[in-house]
Amino acid sequence: MRKIGILGGTFDPPHNGHLLIANEVLDSLGLDEIWFLPNSKPPHKSTSGTSTIDRVTMLEKAISNHADFKVEKIELERSGPSYTYDTMKLLHQKNEGTEFYFIIGADMVEYLPKWYKIDDLLNLVTFVGVQRPEHVLQTSYPVIYIDIPEFAVSSSLIRERVKNGNTIHYLTPDSVIQYIKEHQLYGSSESVRDC
Repeated sequence: MRKIGILGGTFDPPHNGHLLIANEVLDSLGLDEIWFLPNSKPPHKSTSGTSTIDRVTMLEKAISNHADFKVEKIELERSGPSYTYDTMKLLHQKNEGTEFYFIIGADMVEYLPKWYKIDDLLNLVTFVGVQRPEHVLQTSYPVIYIDIPEFAVSSSLIRERVKNGNTIHYLTPDSVIQYIKEHQLYGSSESVRDC
């Protein structure tokens, strides 16, 4: 039986923190692959002006050097609200004989009771909570915890640094930096210094 980790997000842009989380979970749990699941932008997040194509292309560039990482576009190909339960139900139908491990930040663990059809979702996935060392959250739901080396980077930090003309080297892969520059994303321009 294949064991697949799912890491969802807007990936606007993808960064080395995403790659670190994926690699640590892949290794710690002995998974076969990690599937990055870009989603439509949630209404509670501010828009950056990037298109879905930009986000997917940057993600594909970010993971291109890792044979066990792939992009799964199922949420982008559906219309209407994207609930994790519906997505995972479809992925199970398309991938018989696969165990799915759904990766969430430790901060999301406390929100599990509010997830759509959470009890049914627990029959489809095993939750993996990534956390900082010595940071423990309690929940009544079954969650496997993986300690991830601390790396304080976020997509919003990268967007802000690009907008202000600050470097983003070592925060995101060079291929993503090049794409940001070439497509003048996040207020950058081709003439901006090496991001």
